[in-house]
Amino acid sequence: MLSASELLESTSLPDGRESNSSRAKYERIQDHLKKQILEGSLPPGTALPSEQQLATLFESARSTIRQAMGMLEREGLVSRVQGKGTFVHENARQRLASGLDILALVIPEVLSGYYPSLQHSFEESSSQSQNQMLVCCTRNNIDKQGNAILQLIDNQVGGVAIVPASTPPTPAYQIRQLQKAGIPVVLCHRPVEGITAPLLGLPFEQIGGMAGEALVKQGHRRVSFFAPHCTQTTDLYLEGFRKALANVDCELPADHCYFGTDGTIDMQELDNEIEAALKRILSQPDRPTAIFTSFDSMAERIYLHLTKMGLRMPDDISLIGVGDQIRHSVLQQQIASVTVNETQLGHRAVQLLNQMRSGELPIETPETSIMPAEVYTGMTLGPVPEMIKPPNQETLNQRIQSIET
Repeated sequence: MLSASELLESTSLPDGRESNSSRAKYERIQDHLKKQILEGSLPPGTALPSEQQLATLFESARSTIRQAMGMLEREGLVSRVQGKGTFVHENARQRLASGLDILALVIPEVLSGYYPSLQHSFEESSSQSQNQMLVCCTRNNIDKQGNAILQLIDNQVGGVAIVPASTPPTPAYQIRQLQKAGIPVVLCHRPVEGITAPLLGLPFEQIGGMAGEALVKQGHRRVSFFAPHCTQTTDLYLEGFRKALANVDCELPADHCYFGTDGTIDMQELDNEIEAALKRILSQPDRPTAIFTSFDSMAERIYLHLTKMGLRMPDDISLIGVGDQIRHSVLQQQIASVTVNETQLGHRAVQLLNQMRSGELPIETPETSIMPAEVYTGMTLGPVPEMIKPPNQETLNQRIQSIET
């Protein structure tokens, strides 16, 4: 069997070695190595010669070789292992044969919440590293997510960043299938139990605590909590929120909480439920003076329903959600929120995928980065109504009844 050096020597450099070639020499060396991989002359796992040997073979400077190898690394065609050398990636031939180098983003939703900024930044960074981008929307359904993962494996994508479905929690075997196929994975927002992969997480308990502290600081003592569904993430939001309330000897009553249908992430589908829950909670004698909701998309729905009921924010009631630092719509700009930088998260996800594809990081990297959060005050966070004027529950009930009739 020929050695890698013999295989490389057996084929002339594409475009010749003339100095006036239209393509830079490192690009021609890169093309030559790609051709050897595609034709099977350099099979998966083959150890390539050292930079000095390649420089001699191609009559080039080591800096030129280093530039060519760097390009191949970024494309996921070779992997450098410190102390051992450079090897042809096990999926290099399939990636070249497909003609595509795709990074996939798997998310529960595409049009609302954090996700527009996440998509934009992921696409921008993918383009900068000369990768194409594919978006898969799971609707927070693990079956749809599983089907999407199988298709991504079949298409030999270069890497996957995923916001795992949460109701029920994403099973480890779905993510493990990607890793076994040699496809690097970055977990976004939340971990998957049993999986070792880079995590770009959100500080859910801290976010709940920040929302609670923001309301308590404004004098609120009777509050309500709304969430699209009940998940482990929701439990963390609630834990932080309740701790903040406990600091001023307050509790969150169970009848002041609303949880949507499991698995549903489309706020339009939950719209009737949200409206009914608001009417029920706000008709109570000890009605809340503020609402915390775990998702900006739900906050927008609540805002519209409260406005329809004739309530003014923050004069009659305060509202705070959770979302992205970039407030995309006019309505989002109105609503107070505990925010995270999804743009930064998207860029970092692509960076991690490329590092794993190049061999700089192993696929099963136990790296965890928690994204910082901050409070955006908006226009819906203000002092408790009792601090402005006496509460008028009778007037409020009349407004709600007029809507119902």
